[in-house]
Amino acid sequence: MKSPLARGLVALGALAAVVVLFVVLAGGDDNGDKAGTTQTQASTPTTGASGQKESTPAGEQIVIVGGKPQGGVKKLSYKNGDRIQFTVSSDVADEIHVHGYDLMKDVPAGGTVRFSFPARIEGVFEVELEGRKQQIAELRVNPG
Repeated sequence: MKSPLARGLVALGALAAVVVLFVVLAGGDDNGDKAGTTQTQASTPTTGASGQKESTPAGEQIVIVGGKPQGGVKKLSYKNGDRIQFTVSSDVADEIHVHGYDLMKDVPAGGTVRFSFPARIEGVFEVELEGRKQQIAELRVNPG
């Protein structure tokens, strides 16, 4: 029969193996953030195929008034590998859904939610007030 010390050492070794396995399998989040710091990128306006100004924003703001995007559907344009960052401020409660990336956040009436994620899927995606089926932004991710 093993001593309590030997059993404790075996348990500690097993715990260490689980921690190492978790770290290896979890990997990094590839967002470049270090110890809670936040990276931003400069806004670079461009003209899209529609002739409307588009931007590669750092913290682009979408404002919802009466359940509709103020100023119309916001055009957001990024390159694959960029960090997508935008906020939605709304006077109505709803769920904000980023299609394609399948990201969802609830925004309360009078509240603001922030999205920040890597641009890893190329294409054109709708961002909408899910409950109202109201498009609020067009997210375009171009090849890097």
